[in-house]
Order: sequence, then C-alpha cells, then structure tokens
Amino acid sequence: MIYGYIRPLYDDDKCDNQLNIIPFQCETIYRELHGSPKKRTQLEEMLMALQADDIIVVERLFALADTTRHLVELLKLCEKDGVTIHFLKEGIQSSEILAFSLQDMMMHILQFQSDIVKQSTTLGLVQAKEQGKSIGRPKKSDNNIKKAISMYHSGNFTLLDIKNETGISKSTLYRYLEAAQNG
Repeated sequence: MIYGYIRPLYDDDKCDNQLNIIPFQCETIYRELHGSPKKRTQLEEMLMALQADDIIVVERLFALADTTRHLVELLKLCEKDGVTIHFLKEGIQSSEILAFSLQDMMMHILQFQSDIVKQSTTLGLVQAKEQGKSIGRPKKSDNNIKKAISMYHSGNFTLLDIKNETGISKSTLYRYLEAAQNG
C-alpha cells in the first residue's frame, strides 16, 4: 500500500501544498488536524497500519518529523518494518543507499550535537565554580528590595531613580510588587 501523510505546517496550514504534491496513487492519506509535535494521532495510526513493502509519501522531511531525533527514530522503525519513505522535496527514498548513509549520518550528528551541549555546559559550570561564581540567577538583597518598594510607594521617585538608587530593575520591582499583592 502507498500511504500519504500530511499535517499543517508553518507555510502550509491548510495542507493545500502537500495535497497538490503528494501523488494521487496514495491509497490512504493520513491528515493531522494540528501541526503540534504532540498527540500526532494520525501518524501513530499510520505507523500501526504499516506492513512490509508499504510506502509512505511525504512532501518533505519536516512534514513527517519534528526533530532530528524523531526522524532517526522513524527511519529506524520503517527500516525494521520493511517500509520505504519517499521525501518528495528532498528527492530521497529511505530504501536507497543514500538514505542509509543519511540515517547513519543523522545519528552521528544528533549524538555530536548532544555531546557538544553537554560538554560545553559541564565545562562552563566547572569553570564558573573554580572562579567562585555562583550558579544560577543572582538574588537581590532584601534591603534593596524593601528600599525599592518603599521608594515606589512613596510616589516621590521615578522608576529610573529607583533603579539607580537600588539596582532593582522595573521588571524585578513589578514582580516583587505583584508577589506582595498576591501573597
């Protein structure tokens, strides 16, 4: 069987472009009602219906997957089930040698990106601790907050005066005023 899969995208919210591009020989087209990555019921339904030698046709990679990791997972699943995915815009079929290389390359890129983020975060935290820096958002002293609130309620100071005197920004002052009102 040949299945089509479409969902609302940022540049095709009514799926018109996808419907015009996906071939008419698709026996069933699964269509999501939303473009959110969560609760893609039609994708799940299609994946459950797949059998060996079936074909999935999508307009482009992003129509099927939301992240690199998601795409790799779908490629693995379809390879395991003997299903081919045709990505029309990219001109790629998952059954071609190029696609297997693409899958391997994407798995390596995904791991590489993950390792870079983990490594730079870890090094940054260690370096900051070695320099005696505190981790996280710095706290304002209670005395400055009380002074800023007092100055604000007096009505004799502008927000700029309060910031210059206490170091408390307008948004921080409003956050504390709102907390005091609600608390």
